[in-house]
Amino acid sequence: MPPVISEGKPAMACGRNPQQVMQNHPFLRLMNLPDILPGERTKSIHVPHVVVTVGLPARGKTYMARKLARYLNWTGIKTKVFNVGEYRRQATTRYKNHDFFRPDNEEAMAIRIKCALDALEDVRHWLDDGGMVAVFDATNTTKERRRMIFDICTQKLGYKCFFVESICDKPNIVESNILEVKLTSPDYTDCDKETALQDFLQRINHYKACYQTIDEVEEAMLSFIKIFNAGEKVMVHKHEGHLQARIVYYLMNIHITPRTIYLTRHGESEFNQVGKIGGNSRLSERGERYSRALADYIHEQKIDDLRVWTSWMLRTIQTAQHICAPQERWKTLDEINAGTCEEMTYEEIQHKFPVDFAARDQDKLRYRYPRGESYEDLVARLEPVIMELERQENVLVIGHQAVLRCLLAYFLDKPAEELPYLHVPLHTIIKLKPTAYGCEVDYVKVPIDAVDTHRSRPKVPGSLSAHHQGAANGASCCHNGLTNGTTKGSTSTSAGAEATCDLMSEENMVV
Repeated sequence: MPPVISEGKPAMACGRNPQQVMQNHPFLRLMNLPDILPGERTKSIHVPHVVVTVGLPARGKTYMARKLARYLNWTGIKTKVFNVGEYRRQATTRYKNHDFFRPDNEEAMAIRIKCALDALEDVRHWLDDGGMVAVFDATNTTKERRRMIFDICTQKLGYKCFFVESICDKPNIVESNILEVKLTSPDYTDCDKETALQDFLQRINHYKACYQTIDEVEEAMLSFIKIFNAGEKVMVHKHEGHLQARIVYYLMNIHITPRTIYLTRHGESEFNQVGKIGGNSRLSERGERYSRALADYIHEQKIDDLRVWTSWMLRTIQTAQHICAPQERWKTLDEINAGTCEEMTYEEIQHKFPVDFAARDQDKLRYRYPRGESYEDLVARLEPVIMELERQENVLVIGHQAVLRCLLAYFLDKPAEELPYLHVPLHTIIKLKPTAYGCEVDYVKVPIDAVDTHRSRPKVPGSLSAHHQGAANGASCCHNGLTNGTTKGSTSTSAGAEATCDLMSEENMVV
C-alpha cells in the first residue's frame, strides 16, 4: 500500500483503516435506531431535506450546490452547504499529490471516509437545530455510499433525500471547470498550473475507477435529477413534493455561459427630488440627462445580444428610451407597493402613521405597508425574474430601489436582514459577472448629480434623520459621496465615487 500522500492528523481519532472508521463513527451507529414508521414524519410537508451531490470532480457539483443554497436562502428556506473537500483540508495539514485519492490507499481512504461521515453528522445536527435544507457536497460516486446516506437519512432520521448528479463527457467543459476553479483551490497554492492540471486529471482517473452513475432500476427508491453536460439534457426521477419541484425547476434553468447582468435604477424622478415614495412620476431634468448617459455607456460597451428589461412605471421606461436594444416591460419589476403611503414623504408617513412608521423600522423585511407589500412579498414576486435572469445571457435591468435590493441580495448572497438596507444609489450602473463560486461586481458611477434616497437603519425606530426631515422641502444631496472600498465575502459592498469626475469610472469588487 502506498503511503498517505497528505499529512493526516495522527490516527484521526477513529482508526487507521476504512473498516475501523465505519465501525466506530457515531453517524453509522444511527443504523441501530428503529426505522421511522411510514407516515410518521416523511409524509409531513415541513420535512428537513438533504440534497446529495453525485459526480466526478470538476463536473460543477459545488457550483450547483452553492447556487442552489443561495437561491433557497433568498426565498427564505434556511439552507447550508456541507462540502466534504473542506473537511478533508481541515483534517490534513497539506495535500501532496493525487496518490491521496488512490482507491488502494487505505490510510487516505480512512481519512476521506471519516471526513464524509463527520460532514453527515454535522448535517444531522444542523437540521435538528432548525435548518431546512442541507446540501451534502461530495462525489458520492458509489451505490453503496448513496444507499447508506439514503437509509440513515430517510429511514432512521425521517429526512427526505434528493440526489443531484452532474454528468459531463465533453472535455472542453471539464477542462474549463478545472482551469477556472480547481487549479486555484488551496490544494495547489504552491504548484505551477501545468503540474496542478496533470495532478488533478490523475485524481479524476482514480475516481473513475470506482464511479457508478445512479441507476434508475437498481436505485429506483432514490429521488434524483441527472444533469448532462451543464444542462444540455436533464433527467428527473421520482421527485416528491413542492420543495423538490422547486429545486428541479431552478437547476434546469441555470447555465455556465459567461455573461454580464447590468442593474441600474431609473434616472432621478420628480418625486425623488421632493422625497416622495412610490407613485408614477416622470424623470427630472437630471434624470433625463442620466437616461442619455446610460445609453451612451451601453452603446460604448458593444454588448452582444443585450436585452433591456424595465418595469411598467414611467420613470424606468423613460430611462430606457435612448437605448438601441430589444426591450421588455415586466409588471413584476414595478417598485414595492407602499399602499396607503404611496406618494408621501417619510416625514408625512411619520406624522400620519407613527405606529406603522416605527413598526417598519423594527422589522423592515417583514413589515407590510397598509394595503401594500413587504420586502418578503417583493422577494416572492421577483422569483420568476430570478429564474429568467438565470436562463438569460446579457441583460440590463432598469428598476427601482427596493426591487434592485432584492436582486442584489440574491446575486451577492446577502443575509435577509441586510436586504432592505443595501445601498443602491441613483445614477450608478452595477455590473454583475457570475463566476463559479460567487459574483464579480463593478460599480460604474455616472457623474450626474442626484438626490440620495437611501435611509439607513435608524438607531431609534420611528425616528428620522435631518436629511429626510428636509427632503419634503426639496433638500437635494448628491449620491456621489459614497465610501470608497473593496470588500469580499458576504459583507455589505459599496463603491466609491467622486462628484468632480468628468468621465465615467469603474471600481472592481469581488464578492
